[in-house]
Amino acid sequence: MSKKSESTERSKNIWAPWRIEYINSLSEGEGECFMCRYRDEIEKDKENFVLWRGKRSFAMLNRFPYTGGHTMIAPYDHVGDLDKLDEQTMLEMFGFMRDIQKILTRAIRAHGFNIGMNINRCAGAGLPDHIHLHIVPRWQGDTNFMAVFGGSRVISQSLEELYDLLRKSGEKLNLPKASQ
Repeated sequence: MSKKSESTERSKNIWAPWRIEYINSLSEGEGECFMCRYRDEIEKDKENFVLWRGKRSFAMLNRFPYTGGHTMIAPYDHVGDLDKLDEQTMLEMFGFMRDIQKILTRAIRAHGFNIGMNINRCAGAGLPDHIHLHIVPRWQGDTNFMAVFGGSRVISQSLEELYDLLRKSGEKLNLPKASQ
């Protein structure tokens, strides 16, 4: 076997078995909006990783994060475009964004953030009809070969542990609590 093919064989597979939950959900939940389900399942906030609830929007950990602490903020209303959000909802969502950025900086010592929205499927929105903000923590030097070559990410903390840490950190900012 040549060195090239031996090297290719050795690095062929990087296992990311947690991704199967996401892959299966794409076909199982056709037409179902998980954000609307999370909005309505108040008694399952911890199970759904809903961190905080406001009057018009709520914040949750991304179940399939790009990095640890990847958080999403969504309006309660099922809308797909910014022009369908009223001013009060946008203001509340951006208030959550500001507060969550503070919490992530304190709780997991994030150095920076990518914050944005994917609107419609061609922009990368996996859920194009329910607009939401993404807050993705970043650290100096955090880019590595895993995502580029392996199609995998290394997440160093469980969602359950991170959920509890962020909820505790959020108490200091008096954020409206989600149910337990």
